[in-house]
Amino acid sequence: MGDNVAIELRNISKYFGNNAANKNINLKVNRGEILSILGENGSGKTTLMNMIAGIYYPDEGQIFIDGQEVTIKSPKDAFDYKIGMVHQHFKLVDVFSAAENIVLGLNEKFNLKKAVASVAEISHKYGFEIDPKKKVYEMSVSEKQTVEIIKVLYRGADILILDEPTAVLTPQETQKLFAVLRKMKENGKSIIIITHKLHEVLSLSDKVAVLRKGEYIGTVNTAETNESELTEMMVGEKVILNIERSEPKNTEDRLIVKDLDCINRDGVMVLDDVTFTARSGEILGIAGIAGSGQRELLEAIAGLQKLDNGEIFYNDPSTGNVENLRNKTPIQIRDLGVRLSFVPEDRLGMGLVGNMDIIDNMMLRSYKKGHSIFLERKAPKDLAQHVIESLNVVTPGATTPVRRLSGGNVQKVLVGREIASAPTVLLAAYPVRGLDIGASYTIYNLLNEQKEKGVAVVFVGEDLDVLLELCDRIMVIGSGKVTGIVDGRTATKEEIGLLMTKTQSMYEKEGL
Repeated sequence: MGDNVAIELRNISKYFGNNAANKNINLKVNRGEILSILGENGSGKTTLMNMIAGIYYPDEGQIFIDGQEVTIKSPKDAFDYKIGMVHQHFKLVDVFSAAENIVLGLNEKFNLKKAVASVAEISHKYGFEIDPKKKVYEMSVSEKQTVEIIKVLYRGADILILDEPTAVLTPQETQKLFAVLRKMKENGKSIIIITHKLHEVLSLSDKVAVLRKGEYIGTVNTAETNESELTEMMVGEKVILNIERSEPKNTEDRLIVKDLDCINRDGVMVLDDVTFTARSGEILGIAGIAGSGQRELLEAIAGLQKLDNGEIFYNDPSTGNVENLRNKTPIQIRDLGVRLSFVPEDRLGMGLVGNMDIIDNMMLRSYKKGHSIFLERKAPKDLAQHVIESLNVVTPGATTPVRRLSGGNVQKVLVGREIASAPTVLLAAYPVRGLDIGASYTIYNLLNEQKEKGVAVVFVGEDLDVLLELCDRIMVIGSGKVTGIVDGRTATKEEIGLLMTKTQSMYEKEGL
């Protein structure tokens, strides 16, 4: 590949108050090379990339493009040096088409015909699949991401930065994206990817740079490393998923779900005759391609999604009573004495309030229990401190607004709060999405501890290897239907993969 350096960082540092987000970072990326940036949540990966993209300005250090020192003070400066960043949260105008979003903000007269032709040319060159005239609000997540990538290519970017590009993609969409990125690499583009998924790092990148607590640990050639070595570089010690999966003991049917149907606002049936049972002392995994109804299912059980048909029965272990939870609100469910906790996939939209501190977020579960106009803060404060210490939450203190924490630490706060309520049923939807391996293993072990305490755990996951290692049974959902329930101890990834891709025509053929 030669020493054809596209971008080099020398001794880059960035401080927020007394905290060093990045300290003396040195990094090189060659032309025609894919570099992955690895690090735990809060290790400074996004901050570092934001300095290359002109969103932040480094307090110390130098940036070189093609061997020449440059100053990047704004995203416009970055574009002038042919640098483009695709952020984890897309920055698109929903009512505009793909082509309109791609040319938005450029100092040129808008010509739809010319824009459509340019988008088609870029798409053909790299293998994108996109309709330039399609409105953003009509697009899937992967289509929106495609628009963002074409947007930076349209502006002439030769250095592309992608922040967690596969976080919300299906395995099939991820493979399509990787094929496109490999074509870009062949065309001489320099690509930097922030990701937590080690198997993706090993399959896609040429080199891997590792950050730990804001400091540069080193860069290794992907072909000469493995998951265990990269994990140790990230964390500073060997990390293993220490789960000795025990046989479920004294199991009882805790949730009995029968014949659930749910039609969303667009008239699409997102749950179709879903039936299953979740038992105490067991982890029931739910697998399926993203958007197959997993989110709606857990929200229906938690009282957040209205159902069109079916029943959800809760067997109360303390009284032996059976309650029907169908179409009850979360407050009504709680007032029935149902000890159910829900960890949603939207951690800051549905789980926690970003502008509130950790203590106040602990109070959200208990504030209605008060009997006076004054809120009792000692118990929530003690709980916040317990969660911070037991789950190693990285935060200046319990009074820090949750929005200022990294994604992994936000998730630890949410899971810690829900588990502290001593549930008999714990629903967890993608609880490790976007988390580094250390934080993920913490969450997995917490779920296993709840199982050992007799809780019925329902876990929606993306990583089939983890589902097979963690879960006692795995239920697969495809297009809103249950396509199969398998034993987690004996099932294979191939078996689950086939169940994930079962189609409606197969059902009709099998007479299901």
